[in-house]
Amino acid sequence: MIKKMTEATVRENLKSVWQRIEKASKERPAEFQDVTPRLLAVSKTKPVEDIIEVYNAGQRHFGENYVQELVDKATNPEILEKCKEIRWHFIGHLQNNKINKILPLPNLYIIETVDSEKLASKLNQSWPNFRNSDSKLNVMIQINTSGEEEKNGIKPDEVTNLADFVLNQCPNLRLDGLMTIGMFGYDLSNGPNPDFICLKKCRDEVCEKFKLDWKDLNLSMGMSNDFEHAIAMGSTNVRVGTTIFGVRQKKN
Repeated sequence: MIKKMTEATVRENLKSVWQRIEKASKERPAEFQDVTPRLLAVSKTKPVEDIIEVYNAGQRHFGENYVQELVDKATNPEILEKCKEIRWHFIGHLQNNKINKILPLPNLYIIETVDSEKLASKLNQSWPNFRNSDSKLNVMIQINTSGEEEKNGIKPDEVTNLADFVLNQCPNLRLDGLMTIGMFGYDLSNGPNPDFICLKKCRDEVCEKFKLDWKDLNLSMGMSNDFEHAIAMGSTNVRVGTTIFGVRQKKN
């Protein structure tokens, strides 16, 4: 059974995270001052009641890792009734055979984990089946900045090729930014997180090659244990779960 946190605790946690984001934003380099980081509340394994409570406290962007869990929550009658402006981010590994389960979902905002031309192509082909022809699906390119075999994402030196494919071969997709998970438990006493440095470098390369304004290309990096450092390094999309909702129940 998933334990529901008290309403007061969830609200206090969310308020604290917002305050920490605001403080970190004010302290980061001048070049980043014009861009306000977006908070993504990662609600995987958390009950509908907690999502509604966080939504009622003002949060709009929510992230899910598992296809079936996102399907269940995005189509939940209570969420549909009480959270009409919710914006769902899919932040897990997306298999091609699951695409048609996700794309029809109400309030789907973005797929943050595009890691191949094959997946991008399939999303591009399928999107018009579920939305108006003039709408585009927001996507991010996932990059495996740490080089760990168990993590998904393309290699950093492949980013411009995949960005080229999305920008020029996928008219139904909109490239919103770049995303990394990075190595867990990095010790900041060793200096700036190399995964965050790498992702920012990847964005610089994409912007230079395709003449894009870096402010139009988000960086999704930083989680509960390091989102303030990620913001200092230029993150514009931080994924925070346990700090808001409490410790997750392990998925069976």
